[in-house]
Amino acid sequence: MSIPTATGDELAGVVDLFGALTRAELEAALGELAFKRGEEVDEDAIDAAVDAAIDDYYLVAVERDDETLLAPGPVAFPTLPDGADDLPHIMDAPNRDVDDEGVVEATERRLRADAARAVDADDTDRIEHLLDVSYDLETWGATDVSDVRGRLDDALENRN
Repeated sequence: MSIPTATGDELAGVVDLFGALTRAELEAALGELAFKRGEEVDEDAIDAAVDAAIDDYYLVAVERDDETLLAPGPVAFPTLPDGADDLPHIMDAPNRDVDDEGVVEATERRLRADAARAVDADDTDRIEHLLDVSYDLETWGATDVSDVRGRLDDALENRN
């Protein structure tokens, strides 16, 4: 894994190693991994990789104790990148237990808002992606978002 090509699953794996991380902690962890590999730390690439993982639901943000934590999301299959097992010994980040129910609720709220924006923007690619996310969320979070999926399906049908 080089930082510019880090997958969402690898970012979720790093986060999962600690339970949850702040964005700054995740970015520091990615910097540590790059340094360990002798790669140049590209902060813009790290920032873009984290943004993409959040946008695609590999990571989800949840508020806890007045801070925003990132936790693995519904589309993630957390995978540890090479060298990541050393991160808990290198980093000054605590292991955190996040409330699964709170993570699911935050993800569902975000999905509903993202779906509304995608439908309003008539963004077919995003609508199709969010349809996939809705199925993953139901399986991962044992929640019902069939109403969101119905709205997304209707938006696609109305395009044709």
